[in-house]
Order: sequence, then C-alpha cells, then structure tokens
Amino acid sequence: MTRAEITGTPTRRYRPELQGLRALAVVLVVIYHVYSDRISGGVDVFFLLSGFLLTGQLVRAAERDRLDLSRQWGRTLTRLVPAAAVVLAATAVAAYVILPPERWFQTIREVFAAAVFLENWRLGADSVDYFARNDLASPVQHFWSLSVQAQIMLLLPLLIALLVRRRGGLRRRIGLALGAITAASLTYSIVLTTTDQPFAYFNTFTRVWEFALGGLLALVVDAISLPQRLRRPIGWFGILALISCGLIIDVGTVFPGYAALWPTLAAVLVIVSGDAVRVLSARPLVRLGDLSYSLYLWHWPILVLYLVARGGDQVGWRGGILVIGAALTLATLTHRFIEQPTRLLPATRWGAYRFAALLLVPVLALATSWQALALREANYSITIGSRDYPGAQAMIPGFQYRGADDLPPMPPRIALPQDWATLDDLDCTRAARNPDLELCSTSTMDKPAKTVVLVGDSHMQQYLAAVRPIAAKRNWRVVAMLKGLCPFSTASESMPGDQPCVDWNAAAAAEIINLKPDAVLTLASRDVRIGRTEVTPPGFVEQWKRLAAANIPVIALRDNPRFDHWPSTCAYELGPDAPDCVATRADLYPEHPPYLSIPDIPSTVSFVDLSDYLCAAEGCPPVIGNIQVYLDDNHLSASFVASLSPVLARRLLPALTH
Repeated sequence: MTRAEITGTPTRRYRPELQGLRALAVVLVVIYHVYSDRISGGVDVFFLLSGFLLTGQLVRAAERDRLDLSRQWGRTLTRLVPAAAVVLAATAVAAYVILPPERWFQTIREVFAAAVFLENWRLGADSVDYFARNDLASPVQHFWSLSVQAQIMLLLPLLIALLVRRRGGLRRRIGLALGAITAASLTYSIVLTTTDQPFAYFNTFTRVWEFALGGLLALVVDAISLPQRLRRPIGWFGILALISCGLIIDVGTVFPGYAALWPTLAAVLVIVSGDAVRVLSARPLVRLGDLSYSLYLWHWPILVLYLVARGGDQVGWRGGILVIGAALTLATLTHRFIEQPTRLLPATRWGAYRFAALLLVPVLALATSWQALALREANYSITIGSRDYPGAQAMIPGFQYRGADDLPPMPPRIALPQDWATLDDLDCTRAARNPDLELCSTSTMDKPAKTVVLVGDSHMQQYLAAVRPIAAKRNWRVVAMLKGLCPFSTASESMPGDQPCVDWNAAAAAEIINLKPDAVLTLASRDVRIGRTEVTPPGFVEQWKRLAAANIPVIALRDNPRFDHWPSTCAYELGPDAPDCVATRADLYPEHPPYLSIPDIPSTVSFVDLSDYLCAAEGCPPVIGNIQVYLDDNHLSASFVASLSPVLARRLLPALTH
C-alpha cells in the first residue's frame, strides 16, 4: 500500500503513521515466519487497515456523488494483480525446479486458486480434508490473506453503493450496516473457531468483521479527540500489544475468534493516537510501508523454497538474513518496475479488467503446462500378480523374482501422496439414523453372495484396495463405514475426548447390527511404533463383543507400523536398501500380538496378521516387490495393499465359510 492509496482516509494527518503501521505489521509477519514457527497477527492489522482506508475512500466518493463501482473494482485489480501475477509466475517456475515431485500437485492447485483470489477457500477445504493432512506449506500459501482482502475489496464497494441509493444519512446507514456485519461476523468467527479452528482461520466470513471494524473506525476517527497527554501512551501501548501478540498467543491455533481482537484493537489504539508515536512516521518505516505489499508477496515463497533447497525446517540467523535480504531486493524491484508504472496507466472503464486478465494468462498457462506434465509423469498402472511388480507376493517363501532388474519402484514419486484407496466410484448414502455416518457400497452383478462391512479409520480404508478385487471376483457386496482418525472402538483412540468420534462409532455399530452382514473387517491393534507400543484397546474388544451378541463375525487385522518419517521419501533419496530406510522389525512388532493375551475375546472374532508381508525376519523395508509400501509416515500405499489381495483372500475365505 502506497501513500497515494491513503489519500482517501478521513484526515491527511494519518498518512505517514498508517504507512508506518503497515510497515510494522509486515515486519512482524516476515520476522515471525522466518525465525519462528509462530504467527504474529500482522495479517489482521492488514485487514483492519484495508477496511479503514477503503471505507474512507468510498464514503468520500459517495458524498461527492462520484462512486463508480466498475472504476473502483478496476483500481483494485490494478493495485493487486500486477505484483501478484509476477510473484506467482516466478514462484511456479522456481517451485517446479526446487520442490520434490510429491509436492507438485498441491502447489499447482494452490497456484490456480491464488491466481483467481480463492486461495483461502482452497486451504479451508484442505483443512477439513483428512487426506490432505500431510500437505506441507506451499510456496503460495500466503496468498490466502490476499484472497480474503480481494474478496472484501470487491464486496465492500457494492455494499456502500447499495446504501447510497437509500434515503437518510449516508454515514449513519453505513455505520449501522458495518456494525451489524462486525457483530455477526465476530460471533460466527468465535463459534466456528471453537468447533473447527483450521477451517475458521481461512474463512472469509470469519474475517469480515476485521474489515468492518476498520470501516467503523474510518467513520468516527475524526470525532475522536484524545487529550494530548494520553495519545502517546495509548499509541505506544498499541504498538507493544501488537508486537507481543504472537509471543503470548499461539495465533496459528486460536485465531481468528475473539483472540483476533488483540491485534486489531491494538491497531485501533495506534490509529486513534494519531501522530503521537512519531517513530511510525520515520522515513525508513514509511518507505517500507510503500514496499509492504511486494515484500509480503515475496518473503514466503523465498522462505519455503530456501528451506526445501537446504533440506531443513529452520533457516537460522544467517539464512534468515539471506531470505529477508532477497525478499527486500525483489520487493524493491517489483515496486519500482511493476507496481508504480501500472498505477500510472490510464484508468479506462474496462481497461483495468482486460489488463488484469492479460497479466494472469501467463500464470494460468504456466500452471496448466505444469499440471499436464505432472499428470503425464504420474500416470502408471500395476496389475495384481505382475511379475515386474509383485509387491507382497515377494514375501511368500520360495518366491523368485522374474521381472526386469532395472525397473523403478512404483508408484512414481509424484503420484505416491495420492495413492489412496478412494471411495469415488462407490455408491455412498447417509445413514437414516445418523446423517454423520456415510455408507459406501460396491455394486454386484445380482444378489450378493456375501455382504462384508469394512469399518474404521483411514488404515482400514486402504484395505479396500485388497478387499474389492476379492469382492468383485466372488460377487460380494462391500459396505465401507470410514472416518479418519476414528478406529472402530467404543472410545476415541486417536484423539482422546473426541465425542464426535465416539458418537460415530456408536452409530456405525448400530448400523452394522441392523445390516447383519456376513462379516465385519476392522483393526485388531494400533500404534505399532518403534519401542513396541502396539496395543489392542479395550474399546476394540467391547465393539467385538457387541457384534458377537448379534452373532456377527469379526475379522480383525493387525495394524501396520507408524514412523516419524516417510519411508518412501527415504527410499527415493537414499535407495530402498539403505540402512537408514529399513526399520528393525523387533523394534516395531512384539513377538506376539497384544490381542492374543486378552482372555475374553469372543469366539466370533478371528485375527489376520499380515506383518510377515510388511516385514522380513529382521527388517521392514520401504519397498517390497518393487512397490512402495507406504504413501506417508503411517499409511500403506493402495498399490501395495492391492498386491496383498491374494494373501488376504486366503485368510478371509475360511472366516466367511459357515
């Protein structure tokens, strides 16, 4: 934001101080990002300042009867798009070169979203998607705040234009409207942050109140006259509160909600103090305020790509200086050669729209080309029983590999994070008794020979890749009842105290009893980690007993190991036989599974232990039979699980013959 953009504020005496406040906010954002894993709250100051400045401009234009929506929107696009397009294009090229292939698809999706100012909704959707939980911060993730700002800067002029057409005092109407928006949005923000904080963080509607609060301040700031002796203490208190926000509050886990009042009200105090805090009008800060937009755009991709290139998660002081220096240099160049020239272009009614579209074409073309290349590299197929990719079959005693010796392991690195056993082609409906319970079924040629329920968390979902080929061959109907982080139990095993998981499991058990399937497949144990932490929770056994009372057989599968790293990444980078990539079996699995020592297991429960297909006698390798065993740190890849299908069939058939 430049000094020229602040001329529409209620009074000119705030221009340098606002630039200084803007600079302070971006400095906090950059320093926290570079040197800490915490967040500063500076983005909330950006939002409040945007609402303050934009409302002032719009009200003054409306009072002079010069409010033109198309020109206003055009000016917004002219300010936001040029620098953003340059940064996005440069980041896409750099990310293609530097990022490992498994991060390509996520980054491509976010480049598309950022280019059309919808990155916040993209991240919001991913935050509630269990299968996106392993996504790392992309080089364009910071565009979420720009997306929110762009959306509000397009909607706020429309709101004021609608209010101009009504009779009565314009400022009063606008104040009432902004007050109502502030109250409604803040209430929604507090409620949603309590129930779903990750989604609330990126939600436009939980952030509207920050813009509206800034707008309310713009309407009344000229009427606020503080005694001279109070202005300086209030201003400095606001600055100190803003600086300390990220140190005291874990912004990334509690914002927005009521906690976001801290940085926004701190900024309000600074603004109402006027020019009392002279440091904010110092030339270096004012100059940095001019660069703030470009600096914000550049610092994050430079930081992320630097960390990837260095192979670490901390930059250190020297690295931080390098990152900040590079960001300042690029911000200065972008401001000088992109931002300033484009703002001097003639402001025709539709020229700004054509100009913005023209700038975004190269970005979208780059992202489309990258996506086409990624899709081509991710294309692969593995046939169960393949001689080149036998997978789990290679663990059968006496197996002799007859495939080519120089074939790379599958799936290819770029495709591995997406190697989930999906429910996309199943027939999914909501349970009548509990809408939160989704039932997904395979189809059969006619009346199914057997009905098998597969219930539990994502570890059980991966076994769909093995069960479905068996079901298709034998005309079974498979009904999947799945919920991430919620294994089939009477308690919440993954997240203690998670009542929705407990309720979901109760509903699943009731639905299974009502369905009366021929068998239920679920986990027999969990938490297989280094240190022999494998357990069979009492809640598992309680569910088995409940099904036994209904005479429903249970086939319980021993869980796979969990690691503190991605075995697949280790295999790609060091080789599948590297000692660092092969876990010692004795460190993971106890000699006897924990469920064998439980005395009161119902006779209707049978167990399947596939650990001999995941581990050899000594070690558990990341690649077996030329197939990557794991897609992340704890989930089996669907490709490997599919290779387990013949093995699992031999274990299931006896349990289903009765």
